[in-house]
Amino acid sequence: MAGVEVEVVVAHHERATLRVGGVFLKIDADQARTDVEVEAMARAPVPTPEVLWRKPPVLALAAVGGTALGRLGEPSAASPAAWAAAGAAARMLHDAPLPPWPGQSLDEIAADLDGECEWLLANGVLPADLVTRNRRVAEAALRPWTPVFTHGDLQVAHVFADGDQITGVVDWSEAGPGDALYDLASLTLGHQEHLGDVVAGYGTGVDLGVIRAWWSLRSLRAIRWLAEHGFDPSAPGCEVDVLRSQL
Repeated sequence: MAGVEVEVVVAHHERATLRVGGVFLKIDADQARTDVEVEAMARAPVPTPEVLWRKPPVLALAAVGGTALGRLGEPSAASPAAWAAAGAAARMLHDAPLPPWPGQSLDEIAADLDGECEWLLANGVLPADLVTRNRRVAEAALRPWTPVFTHGDLQVAHVFADGDQITGVVDWSEAGPGDALYDLASLTLGHQEHLGDVVAGYGTGVDLGVIRAWWSLRSLRAIRWLAEHGFDPSAPGCEVDVLRSQL
């Protein structure tokens, strides 16, 4: 192991990911999440990391080629064609057969959103008008949808490309039946300028108003978790700025 570089990719009290050379070691206290990740990668019709071995609580995955499309809060260096390819990959996933496990229900999402908004207001985390305005915007996402095979956390850092080609989609522990437009909103959160490229690759059936609603909903739901796990949702270009951009 001499000379092998070890990098902590992410670490908090629920899980950690280390990169050791060309291998990612994912350590998760909740093995149900790992079960979902492994099964979802086996079912997904898009490039995913190769599973090298699994010895609970550790899952070893091979690194995918290329580089992430971008990072939240940072400009993306990826080409418009790469963003369009990400949209096309999302379409392939959404057209695949549904996985057999349940997804989160509309009622569960609405209840969680209400709880997070109440917490944000009660603790003075954000100005009341910012919360209430975005709660109204989020309402458009709370409508019945036809479930599809969703990644569930298709943020820009989880999609890798080499040139204009998608080389891998990582972090599948939230995968399951869900709203296709949630995946597209997750992918373009904080990168609204690339929404047109993603839609061009994805094709028909995209309601831009619902995507904007999911931007608000995802950001409102995420702020407490991020703050409690050592992340800064108020960093430039991140969730709080996304909420401000909706005003």
